[in-house]
Amino acid sequence: MKKKLIALAGALALAGTAHAASWNMTAEQPDNNYLTQNARQFAEEVKEATNGELEIKVHSNSVLLKRPEVKRGVQQGVVPMGEMLVAAIGNEDPMFEVDSVPFLASSFDDSEKLWKATRDFLKERLDKQGIVLIYGSPWPPQGIYTKNPINSLEDLSGVRFRAYSAATSRLVELMGAIPTTVNTPEVPQAFSTGVIDAMLTSPATGVDSQAWDYVKYYYDAQVFIPQSFVIANKRMFERLPEEVQQAVMEAGERAEARGWQMARDQTAQLTQTLADNGMEVNQLPEKLVEEMHAIGEQMTKEWLEKAGADGQKVLDEYRK
Repeated sequence: MKKKLIALAGALALAGTAHAASWNMTAEQPDNNYLTQNARQFAEEVKEATNGELEIKVHSNSVLLKRPEVKRGVQQGVVPMGEMLVAAIGNEDPMFEVDSVPFLASSFDDSEKLWKATRDFLKERLDKQGIVLIYGSPWPPQGIYTKNPINSLEDLSGVRFRAYSAATSRLVELMGAIPTTVNTPEVPQAFSTGVIDAMLTSPATGVDSQAWDYVKYYYDAQVFIPQSFVIANKRMFERLPEEVQQAVMEAGERAEARGWQMARDQTAQLTQTLADNGMEVNQLPEKLVEEMHAIGEQMTKEWLEKAGADGQKVLDEYRK
């Protein structure tokens, strides 16, 4: 009898794992970045909630796919799940780059309100392309990193300036600088080889890339707060048992709420880390504020022209 019970227990154990799935998830940022830490916690919660029926292995620092490859990679099932910057696919549809319109939503409260107004539109667009939106998380506000002090846009004229999306390329162009596309892991090399001399990015990327090694000044401009989101291949997602799908979405809800809180909590600390490592942390000079806000107004109009009726609905909902 004892042998039969042991055999039965073994058979049940095998049955319990027969439908277990192991998914690879590509994440762009290094392990110490809070976006990656949040993704890892999300994966742990999914594994626990599904009793191991779905294990998500998070691969950080773009080792699986680079930023331009993530959406297509998920769509085609190269990886079941991926984390990426939303605005990176803004050239496909302007709705994906509303968070990168300068000064439209510069505070976390405004940015979260804008995300909530936009989320369903993005979810619907992704669904039609065979992609499930799992959760979104914000970056810290975007600031300006330079080798020399700046007082007006004239000081940036002709400077090779890092861009990382269509929206940031347009912004840099309007600033009078030269937009140069550089993905996050390549930033240190781009500075050391003279490919770029300045950049617009968050204090998180500044810390991750040890910006103090190649620039002296950080201007806490709070130009906008970009979003990243985690997406999954719809076909593979729907193959999961319904209770596993539900567990993934519930873990995603928690990860989204946690991501907003982590961004709020860490922004000041990350900015202080820049200062602690010898960078001069400043606010934008008054003249530059006026010039940058004028660019923001222009880009808002340009974005609305591209986004059309859906874009107007988002702005109306956001501005309620």
